[in-house]
Amino acid sequence: MSATPPPIEIETAPNPEFAVILLHGLGADANDFVPLVPELRLSGAPAVRFVFPNAPEMAVTANNGYVMRSWYDIRSFESIERQADEAGIEASCATVRQLIAEQNTRGIPASKIFLAGFSQGGAMTYSAGLTYPETLAGLLVMSGYVPSKTFIEQRGAAANRNTPVFAAHGEYDDVLPIQLGETARDFALARGNDVQWHAYPMPHSVCGEEVAAIRTWLSARIAALA
Repeated sequence: MSATPPPIEIETAPNPEFAVILLHGLGADANDFVPLVPELRLSGAPAVRFVFPNAPEMAVTANNGYVMRSWYDIRSFESIERQADEAGIEASCATVRQLIAEQNTRGIPASKIFLAGFSQGGAMTYSAGLTYPETLAGLLVMSGYVPSKTFIEQRGAAANRNTPVFAAHGEYDDVLPIQLGETARDFALARGNDVQWHAYPMPHSVCGEEVAAIRTWLSARIAALA
């Protein structure tokens, strides 16, 4: 397999005070959500560095062993927790921790770093965010789910029990049914997180109304932490 390319970085202005680490979905890559940055129109806010990492390439069992970029192996699409590979989740959590550490060394503390993701990247946002040992600025989950409650419960960090979460899902999602998003929402709420939930009449995608809601939520969080 080829080496994993380095993350793509986009800064809304020089000397960013905040960072958003955004994890792509299964089979996509770092380029997938680059167009989101100008759509968010955060130019009036403190400078933000968007970081778009690439998942490693691996054979995904549920996709007949097809090799694609994936944050962890998915053994089945049938169960509500997707029969995820917890060792793979742990490995990708380590990658996320390293990405956060890199931002720390460049002057952005964990308290000003948002973890975000779409689909499997949203699953990693829950998994890595709720187990991270320092308080993060917020978690942003688009059409995501919790791949393993046990994984989070065994490693859950008190530091992120109250971290705000933005979570949105498509009502007509036939890839990850909205029930998966609702279950993840309820799990986070039960842990103490302040979850702002949105459901939209869309399939497994992102819509303009969702982008506007993300802009409002992200801008409010940045303003509160600036």
